[in-house]
Amino acid sequence: MPALVATVLVLTACSTVGNDSGDETGEEKSDRVVLVTHESFVLPKRLQRQFEQQSGYDLVVRASGDAGALTNKLVLTKDDPLGDAAFGVDNTFASRALDEGVFAAYDATLPEGADQYLLPGDDERALTPVDNASVCVNVDDTWFAAHDQEPPATLDDLADPAYRDLFVTSGAATSSPGMAFLLATIAEYGDEWPDYWERLMDNGAKLTDGWSDAYQVDFTQGGGKGRRPIVLSYDSSPAFTIADDGTSTTSALLDTCFRQVEYAGVLDGAANPEGAEALVDFLLTPEVQAALPDSMYVYPVDASVELPAEWAEFAKQPTDPLEVDPADIAEHRDEWLREWSDVTSR
Repeated sequence: MPALVATVLVLTACSTVGNDSGDETGEEKSDRVVLVTHESFVLPKRLQRQFEQQSGYDLVVRASGDAGALTNKLVLTKDDPLGDAAFGVDNTFASRALDEGVFAAYDATLPEGADQYLLPGDDERALTPVDNASVCVNVDDTWFAAHDQEPPATLDDLADPAYRDLFVTSGAATSSPGMAFLLATIAEYGDEWPDYWERLMDNGAKLTDGWSDAYQVDFTQGGGKGRRPIVLSYDSSPAFTIADDGTSTTSALLDTCFRQVEYAGVLDGAANPEGAEALVDFLLTPEVQAALPDSMYVYPVDASVELPAEWAEFAKQPTDPLEVDPADIAEHRDEWLREWSDVTSR
């Protein structure tokens, strides 16, 4: 998330809560649809009103925590779901949600290009891709120019003594970007990833609890008095560090990226599955897809949506992001996190 806009990354998508009423058959029919999501979800109010007018449902948003906390909450409450639909489970946690039977099958009609983001192994199409963004190492180009030094380009470079004490990243155990970065190193180094992390930590890498601490506090382009010109952030971040001359002061290192895809789905046992399906469909409409870059700082899955001018010029996406099979993530996540914690706490 870009520093210049992170302070407005707050929940604005709350709506009125409608009363349930009976239909002509005497059966209970809900006039609201409840969305369970993470704290970074933002749906512009005009689009919220549009959904309510078109669907006839009042939209209620219940948000807290990040993608990991959301997934845990959905698993723990699967027998008594907190809502009708969920948004924000990403590909680093999605397999767990599927294995636990959190979502009901719903084969939504996908927009152009969105099928490339379907979750491998989700044969019942319980999860619908809505947006994507890649977690990448970012550098402060102005800092490196002022110090007459070439910036790093690869993961290997971050462990080079030339970049000692210059890198800050959020931790894998406490943040979803940090988990994505851990997965990037696993994809790059295989079974040797703990050795890489030992070298990284020996080279003075700093760990923070979350993205905002790393970017806004420690990063030299984060708006504060940070002293580290290398940070873990997103491929979209350079679109939000535009200087007066119209150029970006930062760059994303596209050989370090791990793509995150966020999904929406109908919760199994939902009180209003029809409303949940309508909401999933609405998140795929051109209007919502076009609003994603400015509202949540992520890329739409609809390939036909035109990006904002700054994104088209500065928010370059990796053509070959690092990947880990979702089934492997589900099987080894806890083991990897334990080993990561051991290595980084020595």
